[in-house]
Amino acid sequence: MEDDEQEGDEHSPEKEEEEGEKEEGEEEEKKEEEVPAPCPLTEEVLKEGLSLLSKTGNGLAHTYVKFEAKGMNLTDISVLKSFIHLRYVDLSENKLQDLSPLSNLTELLWLKVDGNLLTSACMQELSYLQVIIFDRNRIKDMEGITHPRLATLSLKENKIQTMLGLSKDQLFSLEVLELRGNKLKTTAGLSLPKLKKLYLAQTNIRSLEGLEGLEQLETLHLRDNKLETLSGFSSSMKCLQYLNLRNNGISSFQEVEKLQVLPMLQALVLLDNPCADEPSYRLEVLALLPHLQRLDKEVVEQDEQEEAMKIRQTRQEEKEKEMEGSLKDDVSLQEMEESQGDGVTE
Repeated sequence: MEDDEQEGDEHSPEKEEEEGEKEEGEEEEKKEEEVPAPCPLTEEVLKEGLSLLSKTGNGLAHTYVKFEAKGMNLTDISVLKSFIHLRYVDLSENKLQDLSPLSNLTELLWLKVDGNLLTSACMQELSYLQVIIFDRNRIKDMEGITHPRLATLSLKENKIQTMLGLSKDQLFSLEVLELRGNKLKTTAGLSLPKLKKLYLAQTNIRSLEGLEGLEQLETLHLRDNKLETLSGFSSSMKCLQYLNLRNNGISSFQEVEKLQVLPMLQALVLLDNPCADEPSYRLEVLALLPHLQRLDKEVVEQDEQEEAMKIRQTRQEEKEKEMEGSLKDDVSLQEMEESQGDGVTE
């Protein structure tokens, strides 16, 4: 019997997943150890990538403010240091490991460096930077992102394991955060009160924690995770309108009931959860969440709303009857105890 238990443990899904992650991690480490052949950005290539003639800050001269160099295997962009008026820079699909030359670009508004070899998102603070796209790098944490006007930050498909690192004191303008395809496991540590859109699909999340500070959040994507419970949502999330929970492990309508704390929830996606296979699934959800306007991408029809309301009223009446019956039983029990007490006294 003990042998059977041990054998079962060896082949458990959790253990197989851990072993798979370990092998994947070892392969990635080998790739990271590979040093790319030096390929610096030259002035000739730089000139070819410049575009968008615009006035300089003082309005007395014109200069190119956009630069694009995609898929050139670049490893060094030091030559950009002197192009201080650049506002839009796209360095996607290169082999960059260092962005320090960009610290001179004090007028930078938009930066795209997806598909490089970056292990950190840390950069010197840039006062006007509003959009950063760091997708498909090797970034392990979110430390050192301090741009005060940053509104959109995308870190899709990196190696981030924790939400800690983003500071509400320094990122008070951040409204959109894209983290899908990372390795988070929990939402704990996120504190961004101005955030409006949060994308956390495919991040191995098992628990929802620390969401109460997201008071202005309107959209939350949690598709393709490992949630089995919906504890963690808070009534302070008074702006949340769209919630995508597709392909998780929600099996009970009691978990769906926990979403009643979200006063503005209008659109919910629960497809590919065990509860979605239950009989009368749509009506069960609508009976619990009467304010929904869309369920699984489909508009809630008026006849569905009316039928769900009847179910809700019937259950409320049954609940009230149960409470009345329970109250009567309590009164009867009390009278019996008092009667027995009187008999003892005599």
